[in-house]
Amino acid sequence: MSAPIRILIVDDAATVRMYHRKILLDAGWQVEEACNGVEALERVHVHDGEGGYDFYVVDVNMPRLDGYSFVRELRRLGDAYQAPVLMVSTEARRGDTSAAFAAGANGYLVKPASPPELVMTAALLLGQGETALAAAARFAPARAATPGVAR
Repeated sequence: MSAPIRILIVDDAATVRMYHRKILLDAGWQVEEACNGVEALERVHVHDGEGGYDFYVVDVNMPRLDGYSFVRELRRLGDAYQAPVLMVSTEARRGDTSAAFAAGANGYLVKPASPPELVMTAALLLGQGETALAAAARFAPARAATPGVAR
């Protein structure tokens, strides 16, 4: 059996961290949290030698070290730290997505990310197609039954 997927959520808003934590835990992954880029880098170094994290969910606007800077620093650490990064932010301009990719992110979602959007994107970036399909199937009936939603 393979080791469980370890995800680090990096966001200064406690409610957003709790929301993402619940969604990702429900998908079966292990989740840890950091409230800014500095704390996230500290966590990365603490877990050095333990295999690190398999995936990062990172906000853009945070105190001390923003998401773009965190991702750039993470990418400078070398091959052992090159897990996929999904940036999730309220920033929705075209340039925001480009800046995320330029910093080294692998994906970008606008907050609030829906549970299926977050799980499916994470699963696809992790190479877990079956988890993505399971998430799509689990959330699809709820959307189809929602009144007022175009089908």
